[in-house]
Amino acid sequence: MFSNYLIGLREGLEASLVVCILIAYLVKTGRRDALRPVWTGIGIAIALAMGFGCALEFGSQELTFQAQEALGGSLSIIAVGLVTWMVFWMRRTARHLKTELHGKLDAALAMGTGALVATAFLAVGREGLETALFVWASVHAAGDGTPRPLIGVALGIATAVLLGWLFYRGALRINLAKFFTWTGGMLVVVAAGVLAYGVHDLQEADWIPGITRLAFDISGTIPPDSWYGTLLKGVFNFQPDPTVVQVTVWALYLVPVLTLFLAPVGFASGKGKVKEPDDQGTQSSTASAARP
Repeated sequence: MFSNYLIGLREGLEASLVVCILIAYLVKTGRRDALRPVWTGIGIAIALAMGFGCALEFGSQELTFQAQEALGGSLSIIAVGLVTWMVFWMRRTARHLKTELHGKLDAALAMGTGALVATAFLAVGREGLETALFVWASVHAAGDGTPRPLIGVALGIATAVLLGWLFYRGALRINLAKFFTWTGGMLVVVAAGVLAYGVHDLQEADWIPGITRLAFDISGTIPPDSWYGTLLKGVFNFQPDPTVVQVTVWALYLVPVLTLFLAPVGFASGKGKVKEPDDQGTQSSTASAARP
């Protein structure tokens, strides 16, 4: 449940910040007449994300077992790829997000209502589709037959909406750079578990060999139906009897990706550590942009 809460919080907060910046900019520039098309675009994006999630859930139920496993495994891997790209993208561009959105909004205002709807839709729609796919993959990996994963996602999104509103009102200031670093690192750990489970699905679909070759089996020590087994599975997608391929893929993803993500900005490109802005500037940047 915690991992799904984290997904809802992280993805939802990104979308909330985008909405916050768009709305605040229109209010501060005296263009309240443009709020309706922006909200229309946001509403369409949310509806599309929910429709996409429903299509994944109900469409997969009509497939055979092997087809379900193949679909689940493939989409889990795609979801991990998208989330990995997203956390690195947010880490690199978070400080410039406001300027980028303001530029797109200025261009859309000059082009008319349709451009405003499209700008809001594209800004929020990408986050919504990524969230729907990764949530579906995570819930599918949990597979405990309870509504707890969905409750976790809903609570995470609700928290994100509340935080977005507090940012907009100027009532909350946090160090967003540190927040996205910590949640991004935890999300990489969750993604590693989703990737391992996706590989297991592909093994059950006979797409990848080695389904009978277990790396270890500690089901007697950590029973899957115990409270701590359920906790480990809910947070890390832990499996007490993974295959050799699962463990190998998990390690090959987690170690380099987490190391690169936590490295100083610019490390991978050889530019060295980029000087971080002071905490006060980081904490107040979004709040000051949000206040009408």
